[in-house]
Order: sequence, then structure tokens, then C-alpha cells
Amino acid sequence: QVQLVESGGGLVQAGESLRLSCVASGSIFSFNAMAWYRQAPGKERELVVHIPSSGMINYIYSVKGRFTITRDNAKNTVYLHMNSLKPEDTGVYYCYAAKRDGSDYWGRGTQVTVSS
Repeated sequence: QVQLVESGGGLVQAGESLRLSCVASGSIFSFNAMAWYRQAPGKERELVVHIPSSGMINYIYSVKGRFTITRDNAKNTVYLHMNSLKPEDTGVYYCYAAKRDGSDYWGRGTQVTVSS
């Protein structure tokens, strides 16, 4: 059973930075794609960034130029570097992974709160 564990959330002021981590229980090479989603209070969960095993990384427009996703294969970890945070970035951030066989997995999330 694959487990994804997020960490790195917290309370910051607008303009500050955070780095979220998602550690997988197995090799991230086994995933066809990974992604970060977020869910703001009272809103639906939305895709923030999608990183396929090959191909282009896709960011939603509102985070382009501020957020960067990276991966450390040796540590089975995917990071979300978030700069110039805005209050509208507030939410629970979830790590997601999908395998080629169609199975997919979610972490439990980490809270990010950006104060104005």
C-alpha cells in the first residue's frame, strides 16, 4: 500500500515562502504522474501543479512564476516551493500520485495559511 505524507505547511505572512514536501513510501519512479492539489475553505479541491513521469510540468495560472515543483528520486520525495505567497494561496495542500495501472493515492494534506 502506497503512502504519501506531506509536511512543511504553516502560517506565514503574505510575500513569504514555504516549501512543502511529499514523501512516498515507495519509489516515485513507480508513479506515472504526481501532483499537488489544494482546497481552500468552502471551495472545491483544485489542481495546483502536475508533474508527469515524462513531459511538461503544468502549473495553474495563478501560481506560475511563484511556485516550483521539484523531485528528489533518491529520497522518494516531491517538493513544492512556494514563493511570494498570497492570502488566496491559503488552504490544505494535498499530494497525489497515480500509477500506470490506474491506481491513485492521496496524502492527508498539510495546512498552509497566508495572512495579509
